[in-house]
Parts: sequence; structure tokens; C-alpha cells
Amino acid sequence: MHFKTIAIIGRYQDTGLDAPLRKLAGMLQAEGCKVLLEADTARNTDITEHTIASYDEIGQQADLAIVMGGDGTMLGAARQLAYSNIALIGINHGRLGFITDIPLHSATDALNSVIHGNYNAEERVLLEGRIVRNDETLYSGLALNDVVLNRAGRGGMIEVRVEFDGAFMYSQRADGLIVATPTGSTAYSLSANGPIVHPKLAAFLLVPVAPQTLSNRPIVLPDSGTLSLTITALGRVESGASVHFDMQTWSECQPGDRIDVRRAQHTVRFIHPTGYSFFSTLRQKLSWNHMPQVSDETE
Repeated sequence: MHFKTIAIIGRYQDTGLDAPLRKLAGMLQAEGCKVLLEADTARNTDITEHTIASYDEIGQQADLAIVMGGDGTMLGAARQLAYSNIALIGINHGRLGFITDIPLHSATDALNSVIHGNYNAEERVLLEGRIVRNDETLYSGLALNDVVLNRAGRGGMIEVRVEFDGAFMYSQRADGLIVATPTGSTAYSLSANGPIVHPKLAAFLLVPVAPQTLSNRPIVLPDSGTLSLTITALGRVESGASVHFDMQTWSECQPGDRIDVRRAQHTVRFIHPTGYSFFSTLRQKLSWNHMPQVSDETE
């Protein structure tokens, strides 16, 4: 038994999630595992027959955390557990599911195999970002996908000075800028025409959102440095700007504020069933090599 104490975290907003969660917990107990149920998941699904644990308790006691939901649920769990070095595995109860990659219908067989040692592990990098005003840090946070600087509401474009390790790169007028990890390259960055980056690369992406100058293109940078985005002007007097750390938002940015982004000290360890392939996931989720059905019938 490779994982003796296993935590379960669910996207409890989903209707009917209690049934697959109970089935999963029952299977784990039948295999001799101790089951911890994350507190909010337990409270909102009325599942009280298992040990209820906070994220801190999960980080201290569990060997593995199973996340049932979408990629957003995994992002939240990964940030909460980043400092504990606990392994994470995802069951897709959402839509696209790049990082919650086990289909719900095959979850029981896949997890039964995983807890007996049939898995692959990989480390995913996190970003550490902070918002600085007059040398004072106003906010700091972690992100598994991306740190995004965006115009707020209906305001005009924001103007940003971009530096990497203190070296001037360019000034940009755009709706925003995305700083993404390789994991985040299949998230918001992808919808803004950023490249897909293999998760083993030591890099992060800088992707403009609707730039005024079309020559401003996405760029891949080494993750050993610090990227600094300084807001030099807002589109209108009443406009604002916000910074998003995955799902966490700071919405009170002003001209002169600087957003520093670098690779975090901690990583996230993902577990996949044996046979997992990043390229297979891309083929499935992005419909690569999809051949339309051709009818043999003639009109």
C-alpha cells in the first residue's frame, strides 16, 4: 500500500456529487486506507461518516489528496496544500479537465491501481506573485496556472512597463498581460493565443491580452528570473486594474504599482495512473487528429 491515508476534496457546488464521493470513500476503506474528507466538502454534501479534516490537517496527515471536480477545484487545493508536499490526483467532474485527467466513469479502477503503486509522478511549478506600491507589499499569493494583470470593468487599455531581472523588455498598451506556468499554458493563456508548453520545461510565459500593437507577441522566458509589470497609466481617470492569482483577485491597482512574478520555492506533485500521456490529454481535449465521419451513402 503506497498511500495509507487519503484525503478527498470535492467541488461541493455540483449537484449529486455526494454519491460518487461516497462510492470513492467506500472503495478506499475497503482497500484498507484511512479516509479524510475535507471540511467544506463534508459540510456541503452531508457526508459525515468519515473523518473530517481541514486543509492544514490534510497536509499534516495525508499521503495523497484526491480532488473530484474541475481544474478550478484542483487549483484551489494545490495552493492550499503547496507547502505540505502532499501528492494530488484529479478526477474530472467538470468540463475540459487538463489537470483533473481521470474520467469519472473509470475513477474506481484507476485509483485502485494507483494506491497499489501503479502510477507516475511529476512536479509542477507554482508562481509566486506580489503587488508592490512605494516599496510596500500590498498583496502576495501563489498560482498554479497564472498571474494575470487585467483592466477592470469597462475601463480602457492599461499601459505597462515590462522588465525581466531588471532589464527593460518593452512598454505595452493592452487589455492585460498573462504570466503563465507550463500548466497554465492550456488555460487562459491558450485562449489568448499563447503557446502550449510541456510541463517539464523550466519556463513561464508572458502573453498579452488584446495588445494595441499586433507586433507584441507571446514570449517564453526562463523561470529562474523575476518578471516585473509596472502600471504606468490607466485608460481613463475612473478606470482601474486588477491582478488575479488563479482564482484570487486584488482589484485596487493604481498607476505606479508593480507586480513581481517569479517561480515559487514549492512545487505541486501530481500523480497519474500508469500510461498517462500529456500528449494523449492534448489530443483528447483539443480534438487533435479528429477525423470527420465520412458516410458511404451516396445521394
